[in-house]
Amino acid sequence: MRRSACKLLIPGLLRLALALHFSLADAGSEMTLRIERFSVRRGTRIRLSGELRNEQLDDLRAEIERGGQQVTLDLDELSLVDIDAVRFLIACTAQGVKVVNSSHYIREWMYRERKQKKD
Repeated sequence: MRRSACKLLIPGLLRLALALHFSLADAGSEMTLRIERFSVRRGTRIRLSGELRNEQLDDLRAEIERGGQQVTLDLDELSLVDIDAVRFLIACTAQGVKVVNSSHYIREWMYRERKQKKD
């Protein structure tokens, strides 16, 4: 394919991809939460993928309880949280559950929520 044709094709494909993305978002498609539990040498690691919202907190709470003494929540693949999830994560850390690999926005939101609670 010639270079000039690529210059025309790629922006068109990007516009199409964006249009499809927003069409799916508007159609009410919701991403779900995937919870994976791994036994590791010093306890249990629970990896979360997708979106963590209020509706999934009971399921996550049950997984944490099944995890035993030392539980680590791995948020590396978590893309979105709501305020209830942030408060839940704060409560988990207060109870000794490790929260690792969280995105900057989740860490910042947790920090601000803790700070606001203290004030």
